[in-house]
Amino acid sequence: MTLTACGSDSDGGTAETTAPAGGEETTAPALTGTLTMWVDETRIDVMKPIVEQFQTETGVKVDLVQKVSGDIRTDFVSQVPTGEGPDVIIGAHDWTGEFVNNGVVAPIQLGDKAEEFSTSAVQAFTYDGQIYGAPYAIENIALVRNNAILPETKATTFDELVAEGKAAGKTYSVLIQQGDQGDAYHLYPLQTSFDAPIFTQDADGSYTSELGLGGENGDKFATYLQKLGQEKVLDPALGGDQVKEAFLAGESPYIVTGPWYTTEFTNAGLDISVLPVPSAGGSEAKPFVGVQGAFISAKSKNPVLANEFVTNFLTTEAVQTELYKAGGRLPALKTAAAKVDDPVLAGFNEAGATGAPMPSIPEMGAMWQFWGTTQVQIIGGQATDPAGAWNTMVTNMQGAIDSAS
Repeated sequence: MTLTACGSDSDGGTAETTAPAGGEETTAPALTGTLTMWVDETRIDVMKPIVEQFQTETGVKVDLVQKVSGDIRTDFVSQVPTGEGPDVIIGAHDWTGEFVNNGVVAPIQLGDKAEEFSTSAVQAFTYDGQIYGAPYAIENIALVRNNAILPETKATTFDELVAEGKAAGKTYSVLIQQGDQGDAYHLYPLQTSFDAPIFTQDADGSYTSELGLGGENGDKFATYLQKLGQEKVLDPALGGDQVKEAFLAGESPYIVTGPWYTTEFTNAGLDISVLPVPSAGGSEAKPFVGVQGAFISAKSKNPVLANEFVTNFLTTEAVQTELYKAGGRLPALKTAAAKVDDPVLAGFNEAGATGAPMPSIPEMGAMWQFWGTTQVQIIGGQATDPAGAWNTMVTNMQGAIDSAS
């Protein structure tokens, strides 16, 4: 996409007028100034070489700022209206609704290039008919097996999987990260297998603000969580780092995780296979599907340069391929994805083929605090009445939705 600009911006991105053959004058942006970009610790190593390449090709300086993953989103929302914050922020598509409703991101114009991306990737960053982010990677979690411990999986249900894992004689049957704040994201495949989605969906797949995790199905899932806690399949003491290290040490044949850990597993020499998570409740286990991308601040001090990075540079096949090689996530650009020949990533693709897009509606942001806390209380035994605790959670979630509307 060719960008045009008039005048100059505050950081020196002055437009230059050129006269091509035929005499008609056009404007082209001078790529000068400094681009400030925020990225959290989970994406910083993937973005560093890409940023260095951009600097080399354009001659501009990029101030790459690492932010804590728990703070980057809220800091962006609070600082942009004051004129602070970055020009570009790298993050997940489910931030879109909150960003748009707070007026902190600008729409981008992908034009015909939008057709070069997977449909789900573009839809993920689309809100009220406009695109607000340039996608570069698609991801979801799945079941990962250590083939040296178990060469095959016969289980067709999650309970059968737990039994297989226990029969392997290792410390843990199946590893699913939790931590003291819980982890609803990693438990979502099990929850959806009980037909208890976080929000209901319209016929076209769009999320409504109506909660879908209450009622009888939600009660059954809550009771199942209590069972997994009592059996020590789930443990609040096991966060992300703990389950990763346990799997690397050969302490379990199975782990439910994403490509951000499997790269470390294969680099450590583990022979792994990636499979769909088996159903626990009888219906299909659907993990959240997320899309990574770049947003442009609505108050960017150098919008020309921000657009050049986000819509022109980040969306090229070469860059999307490099991001895949560094991060191990399927490129959002179809031509780059078509050239990926990796059985591990193919397994993730299969596991997420019918997954549930992470809701980007603003109501989603308030759900996590109630969700994870309640789940970990049920798992840890603090909530002795799982259905009662779950219903209280649903009531609190509905209250948060009502108060925000």
